[in-house]
Amino acid sequence: MNYKSAEKYLLSKPASRKYFPFGPDVAVFKVKNKMYATLSMNKNTANMNLKCDPYRAAALRDVYDAVIPGYHMNKLHWNTVILDASIAQNEIEKMIDHSYALVVNGLKKAEKNALLLAHSGEDFFKDL
Repeated sequence: MNYKSAEKYLLSKPASRKYFPFGPDVAVFKVKNKMYATLSMNKNTANMNLKCDPYRAAALRDVYDAVIPGYHMNKLHWNTVILDASIAQNEIEKMIDHSYALVVNGLKKAEKNALLLAHSGEDFFKDL
């Protein structure tokens, strides 16, 4: 997965929006104003921060060299994924899905229900 394919997948999530609150070099992806990912370039290699369950975060770091504690983030709840082609695209998509699901699950009940209702019948919410 490269920068463009990661960006496309992140934006395919329901109600996902891209912002640049930290300047033009770091894209921040939010759902209902809650961040679930960042995407940036570092020396010609894309990387992203993704929210993650603490136990799963540690397991992913053990399995993949390209998954490290979240850069400039709470290292218990965030991983940085280096998009250096060492992790299969479907595995990265699962990590993105997990991050998105954690944030959606943490939304206020009314926000979550409105999002689910607006996108009912779609496969996006299989992890919720």
